[in-house]
Amino acid sequence: MIELTNVHKAFGPKRVLDGVDLTINRGESMVIIGGSGTGKSVLLKCILGLMVQDSGSITLDGEDTSKVERDAFLARFGMLFQGGALFDSLPVWQNVAFRLLRGSLAKPKEEAREIAIEKLRRVGLTPDVADLFPAELSGGMQKRVGLARAIAAEPEIIFFDEPTTGLDPIMSGVINDLIREIVVEMGATAMTITHDMSSVRVIADKVAMLHDGKIQWTGPVSDMDASGDPYVAQFISGSAEGPIEAVR
Repeated sequence: MIELTNVHKAFGPKRVLDGVDLTINRGESMVIIGGSGTGKSVLLKCILGLMVQDSGSITLDGEDTSKVERDAFLARFGMLFQGGALFDSLPVWQNVAFRLLRGSLAKPKEEAREIAIEKLRRVGLTPDVADLFPAELSGGMQKRVGLARAIAAEPEIIFFDEPTTGLDPIMSGVINDLIREIVVEMGATAMTITHDMSSVRVIADKVAMLHDGKIQWTGPVSDMDASGDPYVAQFISGSAEGPIEAVR
């Protein structure tokens, strides 16, 4: 469904993506792992067209993403942002229904509110949360609201950017389970970027290791522990010894 071929992206002399090749099949949950600053978020932004790659191609269903009609293209995606990215000035239900109140997907206000409340229920939040403001919610609740917003318009493709950042281990587990359930339930194609190995093991069908601007290894999550790849082995063990140099 999504294919990247020899994708390069640099910022001045710093090469962030240096020939990335990656295929994400329809209905598959792909997790991109790698250390901080390895280009995971840049890769995601290039797919969405928020950044333009310097060279190489990115296609969605075989169509070059740089040549598509932007509104229709972006309408196919849902996004859970790393920091939640909720609008402080809007109540929870309007955050969830943000896309449903605007543009080509706009619905009547009452219908959008009903959909928002249903999506809040889907992520384990009660209807009374709908009229609260983000500042009145815990970090875990904010992350659930972000997830409800990501699925509100029933997207074909959902991107998750470090979905458990800032959460305690128990809430991280809850969010990981929710993401897996929802992706399977919707039959969505998913791409997650994370360095949290507990997320990888719950969410992933396939895993790709991004390091030094390239995909060092990719394969089913069931093969990850026995990949034989030194980069993957070092990353999942958290060892300071190996081909990945620890920044001191």
